[in-house]
Formats: sequence, structure tokens, C-alpha cells
Amino acid sequence: MPERAHPSVYSIAAHRGFADALVAGLVPRYSDAELGLARLTLLLPSSRAMRTVSEAFIRHYGAQGRQGLLLPRMAVVGDLDLDETLGPLLDPLGAGEIAPAIDPTYRWLRLAQIIEAEQDKKLPGAAVMRLAYDMARTMDRLLIEDIRPEALVEQRVLDVFGDLSGHWQDSLRLFARVQQLWLDELGAMAKIDSATRRNRLFDIAARRWREEPPTYPVVAAGVTSASPALARLLRVVANLPNGAVILPDFDLSMDPAVWNELGGAGGEPGTPFEAGDAVTHPQYHLKLLLNRMGIAREEVQPWHRKGLGAAPPERSHAISNLFLPPEASQSWVDLDADKRRLTGVRIMESANPEEEAQAIALLVRQALEVPERRVAVVTPDRGLARRVVHHLRRWNIAADDSAGQPLSQTPSGRLLLLLAEVMGEGLAPIPLMALLAHPLVRADAGRGQWLANVRAFERELRGPRPAPGSAPLREIAAKAAVVDWWGEVEATLAPLLALPERLRLADAIDLLAATGEALCGAGLWSREDGRALAAFLEQLRAQARETGTQLAPGDLHPVLAERMEQQAVRPPYGGHPRVAIYGLLESRMTRAELVICAGLNEGSWPGTPAVDPILAPRVLRALGVPGADFRIGLSAHDLAGVLGAPEVVLSRAARNISGPAIPSRFLLRVKALLGEDLLPRYLETRAVEWAQAIDFAERAGAYPRPMPMPSAEQRQVDIAVTALDRLRGDPYQFYAQAILGLRTLDPLDAEPSPAWQGTVVHEVLERWHKQGGSLVEQAHRVLAEHNAHPLMLGLWLPRLLKGLEWVEQRIVEEPERVPVAVERKGSMLVDGIRIKGRADRIDRLPDGRLAIVDYKTGKAPTATQVTQGFSLQLGLIGMIAEDGGFEGVAGEAFRFEYWSLAKDGGSFGKVSSPVRTDFNRADTPPEEFLPLTEDFLAEAIGQFIRGDHPFTARLNPNYSGYDDYDQLMRLDEWQARVDAGDPA
Repeated sequence: MPERAHPSVYSIAAHRGFADALVAGLVPRYSDAELGLARLTLLLPSSRAMRTVSEAFIRHYGAQGRQGLLLPRMAVVGDLDLDETLGPLLDPLGAGEIAPAIDPTYRWLRLAQIIEAEQDKKLPGAAVMRLAYDMARTMDRLLIEDIRPEALVEQRVLDVFGDLSGHWQDSLRLFARVQQLWLDELGAMAKIDSATRRNRLFDIAARRWREEPPTYPVVAAGVTSASPALARLLRVVANLPNGAVILPDFDLSMDPAVWNELGGAGGEPGTPFEAGDAVTHPQYHLKLLLNRMGIAREEVQPWHRKGLGAAPPERSHAISNLFLPPEASQSWVDLDADKRRLTGVRIMESANPEEEAQAIALLVRQALEVPERRVAVVTPDRGLARRVVHHLRRWNIAADDSAGQPLSQTPSGRLLLLLAEVMGEGLAPIPLMALLAHPLVRADAGRGQWLANVRAFERELRGPRPAPGSAPLREIAAKAAVVDWWGEVEATLAPLLALPERLRLADAIDLLAATGEALCGAGLWSREDGRALAAFLEQLRAQARETGTQLAPGDLHPVLAERMEQQAVRPPYGGHPRVAIYGLLESRMTRAELVICAGLNEGSWPGTPAVDPILAPRVLRALGVPGADFRIGLSAHDLAGVLGAPEVVLSRAARNISGPAIPSRFLLRVKALLGEDLLPRYLETRAVEWAQAIDFAERAGAYPRPMPMPSAEQRQVDIAVTALDRLRGDPYQFYAQAILGLRTLDPLDAEPSPAWQGTVVHEVLERWHKQGGSLVEQAHRVLAEHNAHPLMLGLWLPRLLKGLEWVEQRIVEEPERVPVAVERKGSMLVDGIRIKGRADRIDRLPDGRLAIVDYKTGKAPTATQVTQGFSLQLGLIGMIAEDGGFEGVAGEAFRFEYWSLAKDGGSFGKVSSPVRTDFNRADTPPEEFLPLTEDFLAEAIGQFIRGDHPFTARLNPNYSGYDDYDQLMRLDEWQARVDAGDPA
């Protein structure tokens, strides 16, 4: 077929609205009085584009008052970014000539096996699976560009190979070996890669249409992929007698010098990309497409059909100037104000993402007051999109985030990953409790009792991680009185435990699915995320069974998490008909009267370019593959497209979740183009003020320093020997603990706290004193009874044993001291108040007097603290002993010692005392210690227990107690005022 003298290539400017302008032009050109547009074949980039164009047809015919219409036949050419395949029009063309495509999941699993056999350095299973996935993507990237494996050893690649660092050279060698082995395997199976098959289908369609032009018109609209095979097909379509190619947002007003400054993109396949090419420009990929089509820029014609609700035409000139390359952007200085105006565009800057989301929701709410007005929020930030969705619910506006959310973050996906964590880590506390409390588990009438059992079990589980296995957890269940419930849980989770070092991936998926159903029933699969999870697992299980893939149980969670992160779960349609929330890919070709571009910060829009992990950038350039910055140009084109809406709001937040954010380079260009004279007119401040005011309340007064005043009856509580310090130094803490009965809870899987370590040490020493034997053996026995985790034993036990050896040596060196009480409880009455405590050890000295010993796993209190009225525990124990409060103990308390097992300099263990001794020059003589303690005790009882003093928070600034109750007392809200001299 002879080609046309002038191929039919058109452009629809950004300000016209692509879908509506497309339809407005198709109807008069191709409609038939009887068949409408039924004879027209429309090639579109994605299934979403099909829906967008269909809606545009409905709007067009609805505006004309027509009730029925015959739509054209629409075919998807497959948007690679959306992971879509070819539509039913093109796929059957090569059924008899092209080998079937290999399943992508099979290829990923098989590549992992090949890499595992070929790798020079042994990598863990999860790392191998990640490398296989990256390698498959790189293969596709090369195949889409028509780059065959032989190109890796051509001279253009060898010229740069020697300049690469060692890890890039190793990566290229491994990639070449694996790719060749994979292609040999494909040949043996008589199959090809999906990208190769796609290219061949395009070539077959191009050849057939060139040789036998179809009798029906063919129009390709909105296709921007610049892959060589698709470019060849589009060239044929442009040359068909009734064919046309319509490009979105192609800038016809760009100066030729600026067009040339974009670079020499395209040309012959494999032509290296120049380092100076303006790949971040929004028109770059369109120039690349035209060059590969063999179409000159001058041959592109305007579509000349104004779409419904189009923006003012001068907007396109401003958008063109906005994205000028670096050299050409110098012309901004001399631009007239008319060519810098962005009429209908507003800039909104918020303080943080929450304020930004609230302001956006308010703009959407305001826009919906206008009948038939459509609103689109476009953002690549899915967290921001979810915030907007939640804020819109304030007004019962159901908005669907059409970009969806990763399968790994959905309820069903999260439950499966928790099961995989349990499989990999055993019954580790955090994943175990997250699994058992998951909303889908036992989501029936019995969930209330189930959660009661979970909470009781969790409370006992808190603290350091127990030893591996089920036996320690059975003991915890017994303490929590949930033995029957735990038996049910243990039986359900048993298939995930005691697995071999490696198991078949298909079998592991079977175990996860079966266990998930046992916990959740059919509810695991009933919602859209459950159905997506079922499809994902079924596909993976089928291909894993065919390849025989094996993994270590610990590798299953990272492998599944990474793949599920790539699976988007989109909500079922049914939200507000005039509100849409899009990602960048989903926003292409869409149209609304108001478009809010949100999250315009660097790293979000545009995203941070990701370097190919397999091939070095210099290798890719030598092969003729665009670099990582190419996607910045695509996101710039996305912004240029949505800037064509009648009204546009460009929004960003000054901070993100990690700190101060850098404005998007695109937003900075908008500000620079407008200049200081025009910028103030384009600022949107009302919505931000509304967002700040919507939750406005009268300013709360300064929170006073807490000074609770319990009743006389409430004050009558026992005083523990360890609590007198707290009562004197921070009465509020004593009030919270002793009167309100509030106790802090250890976190799950906690580090061994000082209190826990102290409990273990005291128990070891108690048994040793009472039972004798070896301190080391007693330590191992006690830790085994506490179900201590092996990792904790490895880190802490050696230090503990060194301290215990010092204690044993110290006792051997003083045989004249006879222990008369070990870990013994005692009490006494002072002014009718019971003082209670436990003595770590009380020794009888040769002269009959008593030595009070307190074991410490950390640093011992100082003598200075005693004179200030703190660290009085030894004195109180001595008072109880002299009062006969410890059974079988009587005598005068004379020596008071702290035995610290912590490391002191180069050795472990140290004896210190709060009173004056031969080894300690303290201010308080031994004979004055108990009277001093008694005075402090009497003062505290008289003021707080028998008296009416308020339990003032942080009464004594010298008290260095715990911070367990700082949040309860709202310390940060009043501490600064008190420090400044305000007593309140």
C-alpha cells in the first residue's frame, strides 16, 4: 500500500480536555447516520482510558439530547505502566504465527532458580527472589526497546564495561549468563516472553494493515508509549486511508529552537541517548515517539475540536513556557504578563499533610455545591489520598481512591503476612498477638470472648521474649487462665511450626491459606481484598508447583510482602459519581471541572528516580535505553495534562511525615514563571484557613501542675520501703501507683528491664542461699524456668554470671558473717500506717549486730541522696528489723550495704554504703542513719498519709525517679512554666 503524502497525526492541547475534545472530533468525522460510530476502531492505551472515553461519549450525546448511541470498537494496546495486556483486537492476529507467552510468575520463579545456581556469592532466598524480579523487569525493559541479548556483548557496551565499578561488572556478567540460560529454556518450551510477544503482535498488525488496509477507520488516541514496535504500528495507522493518530497534550506552539534543545531522541533502535537530552521535559517522550514513527513535528496538526468544559486557550501557551528546557527558560525574564498568566490555576501551601488533606476535602465539598461539577484529586501520595478520603466522610461523601492500595496493606493481605511471620519466626510475641487480635479473626458472635482471652494472654506475655516453642506459652496461658483457648490456638497454628529448613513454596501457600481459613473462615476471601488475595495466591501456587520452588520458612514473609506490595487492590465502584481520586497513571485522559494536584513535593511528584538495580546507567545509555530521569518527564507530562482543566489547584505541604519537605521542581517553576508581580493573585489561602478553623475551639487554658487531693480514707494506704523516695520526691507518682493502683505495662518482646533483671538475680541468690550448690547452675535453672530467650541469654547471661561469681567470692571472703534472712518479707506500723518490704539479705555480724544488704544489678544510690531524704530503703529495712518485723531476726542494724553486680571499671561487683564506713567517707554516721530515716518517714506520713498535703507532681526537682507517669501528669505542658518560676 502506498503511504500517504502526509500522515494523519493530530494533537489535542492540554487546555481542551483530551477525552471530550477527542469525542467532539470523532463524531463528525466518523459517525454514520445508521451505524453511528460502530465501524470505527479506537486504539487506546489502557482499560481506564476506555472507561474515560466511554463517559465522554455519554456526555457528548447527552448534551445533544440523544438517548442511544453505538460506540466504536475500543481496543487496548496495553499500557506497560499499568501492567495491562493487549486487547482482544490485536491478540488473535498472531495466534498462528507467534509462540505463546510464558507466564510472568513462572518466569520470576524460574529465574530465581537459575540465579541460585549461577550466583558467585551465596545470597539468602529472599534476596535471590528479589534479584530475580529485578532481572525480569530489566529483561522486559530491554525487550520493549527491541534490544536483543546479543547487544550486551557489542562493542558499544564493551567500550564502557571497563570503566564500571566491580559490582556493576559482576551484575552485568550474571545478567548475561542468566538471560542466555533463560532464552535457551524458553526455546525448549517453544514459548517467548510477554514483551517479545507484544512486539511481534504489533509488527504483525502493522504488516497486515500495511498490505491490506482495513475497510473500517482505525484511530489511535492517547497512546504515548515510545516503544519501537508500537511506534511502527502507529506509523502504519497514521498512513491508513481512514486512520489517524491523536497525541495528548502535544505542544504545537513550542519554538523550533526549544524543540531542538530537547535532544536527538529516538532515531534508529539502540541509538545511544545523549547525556544532554532533556529527558525530564514533558514533551521529550513525545519527541521520542515521533522520531521513532518517522514523523516530523511540522506534520502534526491540531485536532481543532474544543472539548466540553475546556480551559482558556492562553493556558496552553503558559504551560508551554512553564516547562521550557534550562537554556530556553531564560526567556521568562522578557515574557509579557499575558504569556505568563495561568488563569484558573491556584497555588495552595499547607503546614503539614493533615492540614493539606483537610483543605483539599473542603475544596471538594465546596465544588460539589455546583450541580454537575466534577472534581478530581490527583496525587502520587497514597497516604495523602487516604487522608482526603477519610476527611470527605465528614460530609458523607464516599470517594474511591482509584489507584487503590497495595495488597499487603489490606486486611486480608496483612493477615496472610502475619501468618507468614509466624511461620518464619515461630511464636514470636509481636506477630503472634497482631495475628490473634486481627479484625478478621473470629469475626463472628464469639469475637468478644475471643478478644477477652487474647488480652488476658497478652498481659501475661508482656516483657522479654520467652524461649522458642509452645511449651513456655502454655505456662503463660496457665497464668492467664486461658488454657483451653490457647490449646485451640496452638492446634490451629501447629501446621506453621516445626517445619524443615526448606519447603516447597506451593506447600507453604497451602499451609497459610488453610490456617487463615481456620482462623477467619470464609471472611478471609469475601471482600475485594480477599478476592484479590485469593487470585494472587492461586496464581503463585500454580506456578510454584510447576517450578518446584523451595524456600526457607524465614524467607517466605519478605518474598510475599514484596510481591504483594506490587498488587494494587482497587475499591469496587459506587462512590460519589462526581468525585474521583487518582494516581498519576490513573489520571491520564481524565477530565474534571476542578482538578486538585496534591503532594507537589520532591520525592512525591516527581518521584525520586530509581536506578536500574541490574544494569549500570552507562550501559543502559549505550544500549539506547532512557535513563531513570525519563520518568520525571512522564510525571511532568501528567502535570501538564491536568493543568489543562478549567480550574486547577496546585497543593503541597511544608512538612511531610519525616520532616521539612522540598517543593516540587514543577511548583517552583510555576512560581518562577508567575514572578513576584503575579504570584500573589494565584495563592489559595481560604481553604487553608477553613481547614485550620473547621476544628477550631476556644484556646485551652494553661494546664496546671497536678496537685490531686484524695480523701482521708483514700490516703490510708501501705507504704512500701521502695516507695518512700517516690512519696517524698514526686508525690504524684506515689498517688498514681499506690492510691490509683496504676502500673506500667512492659511492651511485647521487650528488652530485659532492670526490674526483670533484678527479679532474676534475687531469685538466683535466694535459691543459692537456701539450697546451696553452684551459683552458675542456679542461674541457668532460674532462667530456664523464666523461659528466657536464647538470644537474651547469649547477650546478658555472661555479665550476670560474672556478677554472681563476685557475690560468691565476696561471701567466701567473709565467713564470719552469718545470713539470718534471705528474700524475707516484713513490716511494721508507724503512726498506724503499715510499712512493708522485702529484705534481700540480712547478716548477723560477729558482735551480734545486723548488716542489711541490698543487691543491685545496676548502679547503687549515692550517699548524697540519703542526706537529701532519698534512697532510704536500707534504713527502712533496718527499722523493720529492729522492730522485729522480720520473723526470726532481732538486733541492732549497724551496717548498710549495696552489693552491685554491674561492671565497675575492669571488673564486676562493688560494695557501697549510704553511711560512713571504712571504705566509704559519707556524711552520715551509721548510728544516725536510722533516726534520719525515721524523721523523713514521719514527715512524709504526717504530710501526705495522715495530713492533707496535695500530691504535687515533681515536688522535689532533685528527685531522679522513674518517668512512668510523666505522660499521665502531662509534664511537658507545665514543666517549662514551673522552671521559669511560675509555681502553678
